[in-house]
Amino acid sequence: MNPPTRKPDWLRAKLPAGPAYQATRRLVEENKLHTVCQSAQCPNIGECWSRGTATVMILGNICTRSCNFCAIQTGRPTEFDLGEPARVADAVAKMGLKHCVITSVARDDLADGGASVWAATIRATKHRNPHCAIEVLVPDFKGNLNQVDLVLDARPDIFNHNVETVERLQKPVRVQARYDRSRSVLRHAKSRGFITKTGIMLGLGETPTEIAQCLRDIASDKTDILTLGQYLQPTPQHWKIDRWVPPEEFKHWKDFALAAGLGTVESGPLVRSSYHADEQSLKYTGVEHLNNANTLAGAV
Repeated sequence: MNPPTRKPDWLRAKLPAGPAYQATRRLVEENKLHTVCQSAQCPNIGECWSRGTATVMILGNICTRSCNFCAIQTGRPTEFDLGEPARVADAVAKMGLKHCVITSVARDDLADGGASVWAATIRATKHRNPHCAIEVLVPDFKGNLNQVDLVLDARPDIFNHNVETVERLQKPVRVQARYDRSRSVLRHAKSRGFITKTGIMLGLGETPTEIAQCLRDIASDKTDILTLGQYLQPTPQHWKIDRWVPPEEFKHWKDFALAAGLGTVESGPLVRSSYHADEQSLKYTGVEHLNNANTLAGAV
C-alpha cells in the first residue's frame, strides 16, 4: 500500500532563502557549474546552500543510466568540458570550503567512463585548495577497476559510492547497476587504504531482514561511513514510495549499523550522501589531512 500523498512533518525541509543561499546560487551560476542539489531535487538545498556548501556535479547533467529512483535527466550526453576542472577548483576557492563534495552523472558513453576528467578535477581542486578535503561520490565505472584507479590515483580524501538499496531491489531500482559490483568498487578502494563511504535509501519496499543483511554486508566490506535516508519519489513516473520511515526507525538502523562495525553513521529521513559531509569527515581528515594536502599540492 502506498503512503498518503502528504508528507509527514518530519520530512519538512527548510525553504531556500536568505543572503547566504543567494550567494551560493550566484557562485554556482557564475562558474557555470552543475550541482546534484538541483539536478537530483535534494530536499536539503535550502539548509546546505545557506551554510555555503554545495555538491558539484561534473561531466554534465545528463546521465547515461536510467535509475528508477533518480531525478537526474537521462539520455545521450552532449557535454564534455575540458575547462570544468579549473572552474570547479576556482569555485571551491571562492567559497572558502574546507570540505568539498564532487559527484558526477554516469558517462558510460566515454571510453574511460569519465575517470580522466574525475582525476583532473580532483588534482585541480587540490592544487588550488591545498587545505580542503575532497570527497568524491562516483559511479561504478561498470566495475572497471582500472578506471576506479584513475580516480584513486588523484588521491581524494574520502571515496564514496552508493549501494542505494538492498540486494533484491537492485535490478528494478538501479536498472544498470549491480549490488556485487558496487561492493567490489568499495572494497577495492578500501584495499588501497582509502576512507570509504556508501549510502542506502529506505522506503523502496525493502524488508527489515534485507536492511539488516545489507548493513552487515557494508560493514563486512570495512566501509567507514554510511548514510541512510528516506526515498522521495521525484515524479509519478519514478519508483513509488512504499512507506514513510519514521525517525525512530532510522535511529534503530543507525544503532544496528554501528554495532555491526560501521565507524560513522548519518541516519534520518532527510539524510542524503552529502548531508553534513563536512562534519562527518572531521573524524577521518583533520590535521593529518592538512599535512598530507600540502604534500599533494606541491606534487601537482
